[in-house]
Amino acid sequence: MPDIRIAAAGGGEFDCYCAAPDGGSVPGVIIMCTIFGVDDDLRGIVDDLASKGVVAAAPDLFWRGDSGPKDRSEKGRTEAAARAEDRANLVETNMQDLADTMAALKAMPQCNGRIVVVGLCYGGPFALLGPARLGCDAGLSFHGTAVQEYLDILPQVGDAPVRLHWGIDDHACPPEDLARVRAAAADMPNVEITTYDGVRHGYTAPSNPASWNEAASTDSWASAMKVVDGLR
Repeated sequence: MPDIRIAAAGGGEFDCYCAAPDGGSVPGVIIMCTIFGVDDDLRGIVDDLASKGVVAAAPDLFWRGDSGPKDRSEKGRTEAAARAEDRANLVETNMQDLADTMAALKAMPQCNGRIVVVGLCYGGPFALLGPARLGCDAGLSFHGTAVQEYLDILPQVGDAPVRLHWGIDDHACPPEDLARVRAAAADMPNVEITTYDGVRHGYTAPSNPASWNEAASTDSWASAMKVVDGLR
């Protein structure tokens, strides 16, 4: 079931790339995309997760306006950046998309009802927002943008595992912001922060050779699978 349509609670429908194992009762993983949307990189991640025995889904977070994936050409980058300019309000709107995607996954016979949210770049804040506001069972962020702007809700994640990953050379989380994140999570044993020396923003995207880092990406997704396996 590669592409599905999910009914939005506020009206309309949005696209979601989804893959699942043939049987079993396993956790669901929802990947909140980068500003480039549900591109081939993200589809490959969803397929890989399904091959590991996970119900995986990546909703189109920009369906209300300039929908669909963008490539990494100069034109594609410009369009992708433009549609994410109103970031704070978009993130709030996308919370309903996350809730609707959660409901769709939980209705699938292969899903055991446990949900992990993974945010990439633009999607990073949902690693905190998902557990804090929607009861996601865990939240992870890889090279998340603006995660540090949501630290006030960190106590609301409760005991849910939270894993935050950045490259040391990530412009989206410079040293002073990383220090803020570490300070906020200092007394929370369920929150783990991982950094990678010499790694830049967007390291999980193979189509972006300027920032792609196979070792960091592999380690990050191994961290995600460790969390998922604990929810089987």
